Amino acid sequence: MNSLWVVFTLLGAVGQTARNAMQRELTPRLGALGATLVRFLFGFPFALLFLAAVLGVTGEKLPPLNGTFALWISVGAVTQIAATALMLLTMEQRSFVVTVAYLKTEPLLVALLGLAFLGDALSGMSALAIFIAMTGVALISIKPDALVGGLKPALLGISSAALFALSAIGYRGAILALPAPGFVLPATFSLAVGLALQTFLLLAWMLLFQRRTLSATIALWRPSLLAGFAGAAGSQMWFLAFALATAAHVRTLALVEVLLAQGVSRFVFKQKTSLHEAAGIALLVAGAILIVWSD
Repeated sequence: MNSLWVVFTLLGAVGQTARNAMQRELTPRLGALGATLVRFLFGFPFALLFLAAVLGVTGEKLPPLNGTFALWISVGAVTQIAATALMLLTMEQRSFVVTVAYLKTEPLLVALLGLAFLGDALSGMSALAIFIAMTGVALISIKPDALVGGLKPALLGISSAALFALSAIGYRGAILALPAPGFVLPATFSLAVGLALQTFLLLAWMLLFQRRTLSATIALWRPSLLAGFAGAAGSQMWFLAFALATAAHVRTLALVEVLLAQGVSRFVFKQKTSLHEAAGIALLVAGAILIVWSD
């Protein structure tokens, strides 16, 4: 397996953490749907720039579309919209770092879906890495306050993770379905098409039902543009990683995002991390390290 996927995954985690933090700041003013639109509407222009750059450098033509690609890219795009909205709703009720921890139940789901739909098998070492990571997630998530009147944030977060898992499988399936040379063009083209579909769907919905939120989102174009760039850049790295490695490997290594989220939570949002959460984070990181060694 090409080790470049490790570099792309780590860069993707940085971009995603930055975008999540920016979206969290926009959610009180725009609501979950408005902040979700920011990710796609303001990320789409950058995805087009990435695609134009790749075509210009490589001299390649746009790859031909096919039914398999259309199916997988649609699955990835639609489930990612729903997953992002649920993620932002979770962030309204729990700390930034704990929300990210809920989302990290995703690798186990990705592994199962990847095996079922794409034939992406896992080695014993990879399975152990995912198990360790899931133990960390359980340690972070299962608390007295979650068991007494606090199940809603956990359910929202884990539901978001399930949709993100399906989205990852959809995007990897779309990339693999493209008859194009190398891995950079299929990944970049898939990102552009996915964001185009997401932008169209959300704009249509908001023009019909939430024009006031759409107007408010456009009015906040400056912070939204920065969040869009961070999201598009992070997604570009994810897609490059998906082109080289199984979605389970990529999303397990992405657990390093929890460390980044902890830093953002502490220094930006002034939220403390308990010893209980820190122990769980340590297990998540151990699982991420092991998944690289299993490559």
